[in-house]
Amino acid sequence: MAINEHLVAMVKSPRIGRVKTRLGRDIGHVWAWGFYRRMLRTVLRPLARDRRWTTWLVVSPDGALLQGRLWPVRTPRLTQGYGDLGDRMGRVMAVMPPGPVVIIGTDIPGIRTRHIDQAFRALGTHDAVFGPANDGGYWLVGLKRRPALKNIFARVRWSSEHTLADTRANLPAHWRVAELEVLTDVDDGATYAALKQKRAVV
Repeated sequence: MAINEHLVAMVKSPRIGRVKTRLGRDIGHVWAWGFYRRMLRTVLRPLARDRRWTTWLVVSPDGALLQGRLWPVRTPRLTQGYGDLGDRMGRVMAVMPPGPVVIIGTDIPGIRTRHIDQAFRALGTHDAVFGPANDGGYWLVGLKRRPALKNIFARVRWSSEHTLADTRANLPAHWRVAELEVLTDVDDGATYAALKQKRAVV
């Protein structure tokens, strides 16, 4: 496997009331903040230790870039910058060093190193890869980025049941697209309670 594969984790500074706000309305902002901090540790640490790819943190707000104590792993960091999620992910795809890029969030308890390996392997024979979420969005998106990079994040209805479909609609018709298994995005109290009952979150 090539060494120039880049895993990007889009992360927010873990501040009470600023992360997982929708979940916070259901379970309380302190509990939602605690969940987000635990996910940062439990999701990121195994991924960052894996030497099959380079892990990058792309952080928001920009002022958190140099606050190393906020982040549970020592990896290269970049700022997310301005705009909606599509603007920010599009910039990431454009500025990463050469090689395939896979982007994830960190609030999916089920993400494992095997999923990232599967995504990069898929990009060996496909132009794009998605990890669908059960709410109509996706927990992973990856692009081969060669022979040319296309912005696939324009006019996407983010945080909706249309997110994956809108993004796929932006892909060129001739692109080969792979999908990984469906995982659960913890965005509300009902999902949190269900996963907690299964001991998938703490």
